[in-house]
Amino acid sequence: MDDDPQIRQVLTRVIATHGFSPMEASSGVDALSVLSQVGEVPVCISDIYMPEMDGVTFLREALQRYPDMAVIMLTGMAEVNTAVECLKLGALDYISKPVMIEEVRARLQKAMEKRRLILENRFYQQSLELRVRELDRKNRGNLINGVQMLVEALEAKDSYTRGHSSRVSRYATQTALQLGFTDDALEHMRLGGELHDIGKIGTREAVLNKPGPLNSEEFEHIKQHSALGEKILAPFLAQSPVVLRIVRSHHERIDGSGFPDALRGNRIPIEARIVAVVDAFDAMTTNRAYRPQLPVSKAIEELRRCTGVHFDAEVVDAFLSAHGDGSKLPLS
Repeated sequence: MDDDPQIRQVLTRVIATHGFSPMEASSGVDALSVLSQVGEVPVCISDIYMPEMDGVTFLREALQRYPDMAVIMLTGMAEVNTAVECLKLGALDYISKPVMIEEVRARLQKAMEKRRLILENRFYQQSLELRVRELDRKNRGNLINGVQMLVEALEAKDSYTRGHSSRVSRYATQTALQLGFTDDALEHMRLGGELHDIGKIGTREAVLNKPGPLNSEEFEHIKQHSALGEKILAPFLAQSPVVLRIVRSHHERIDGSGFPDALRGNRIPIEARIVAVVDAFDAMTTNRAYRPQLPVSKAIEELRRCTGVHFDAEVVDAFLSAHGDGSKLPLS
């Protein structure tokens, strides 16, 4: 593209030797008209100063429409600074006038090689991203399967808690919705509820199934399950710290009397505060080795009584709001 027909003639001959079918234009306006008819071309050689639309304006317009087109600028000695500005705008190279055929060939070949590398790198990046997403999807599927196996193994040890993890997960998700959780945050809540007691894999069955109160040694033993659960899951859930916080901190209490870290108030992660409430509710409304289940009304009364001491008031309200009058509780 040049307003000088002799230069266009020279350039078209050189371009043809590279196996291309060259097209000519005398200005930026003409060139854009040609491109609108034929679509993107691999390479365009453009003069800087032309009538109607100069090369700089053409460059901006052309690369906006055809970002993968390689553009080489033609420049006189006095226009070198402008040519450098064109490189900043996206041109791949420039050729100084008067035009030397061998230089045109060399610059054309160099520009085409740059374009090839750019397109190959982009394709590689897109392909890599697709592979990573697919691998992440498969890994997540494997993780979920592994999680389900762990939960089933835990519930096989303690027949009284069969279905507990699933119910806690559902209660937690419904409560989190009331508190404005969405998308990934909600999924982390669901998974954390499912896994909150996974550390009980390491708890002695005699302690899990003891039909009466635990002595001090047994209580200290069972308290280890939250930190142990975090330790078990950490290698698999390094990218999901929220889930790990739920597993570790769901027995913390608002007044600081919980375990394992004696966290107080808002220092307890909100996700763990949610699971603390729904975990307690499910434990109260299902049969346990040490006591029969409580009526839903009694369990709700106990949640309210312990609000501000053991449980977060906002979370208790959200849990109750999620279940209306409680007529459909407990979940089966």
